[in-house]
Amino acid sequence: MPPVFRFAPSPNGYLHLGHAYSALLNFDLARQSGGRFLLRIEDIDPARCRAEFEMAIHEDLAWLGINWQQPVRRQSEHLADYGNALEQLSAEGLVYPSFESRAEVARLVAQREQSGPWPRDPDGAPLYPGTAKQLSAGERARLMESGAPYALRLDMAAAMARAGRVFWTEQGEGPAGETGRIEAHPGAWGDVILARKETPTSYHLSVVVDDALQEVTEVVRGQDLFHATSVHVLLQHLLGLPQPRYRHHRLIVDEAGYKLSKSTRATGLRELRAAGATPADIRSLLGLP
Repeated sequence: MPPVFRFAPSPNGYLHLGHAYSALLNFDLARQSGGRFLLRIEDIDPARCRAEFEMAIHEDLAWLGINWQQPVRRQSEHLADYGNALEQLSAEGLVYPSFESRAEVARLVAQREQSGPWPRDPDGAPLYPGTAKQLSAGERARLMESGAPYALRLDMAAAMARAGRVFWTEQGEGPAGETGRIEAHPGAWGDVILARKETPTSYHLSVVVDDALQEVTEVVRGQDLFHATSVHVLLQHLLGLPQPRYRHHRLIVDEAGYKLSKSTRATGLRELRAAGATPADIRSLLGLP
């Protein structure tokens, strides 16, 4: 089977040079290997995703000379797929609801930190400090039936005990030069959120389900997602999904060395195009042939 690559942006802003690098790299690798290139729209956040940004993604990619197979998968049209995966994990006792608001979680973290530093995940966010895992099944049901907001979390300790040691194949490199056979350390993320009452999936859950259903064999993405791969390969193992090969590429950064943001107008593809840049100029700026 020929390799399958994908580019999966969120339509919550306009594309910038960092997106262009990842999209072009995936497209070039697909062409060189005789593989397929897919476009996926990760639009599970209705509060931030907008139709105008989605349309702009199509326009910018086409301007760069990128074409993709149809149909485009839009996550908002496949919520049942993520629900099925969540039900599978729930049936195995690996998911539980927590009911603290973001503000309450922040307050709990502040209380814990009065006794010393509270552990944080690789992105710098504090691990979940609450005690919802200890609630009885009856109390959980009562709170959910009352209409209280909740988040569905992966019981990381139980999940790791079920899976044992898991690894992935890294064809690029991590932030510290990690490459080859990498052992996953999902415990560093704590009890990650898999869904919320108002959003029936999360990035972690939807990305592994999508990659499996789309038969993606090569995940080529930025080094900022290297550590999240630990969660993804754990979920793949728990759900019985195939594991793609991973390649984490360098990040395109600004003059201060920070990862580009969708609010960085100086590196936005639309602004560069309006200023007279050509697709060849973009490739040159990115160091691509």
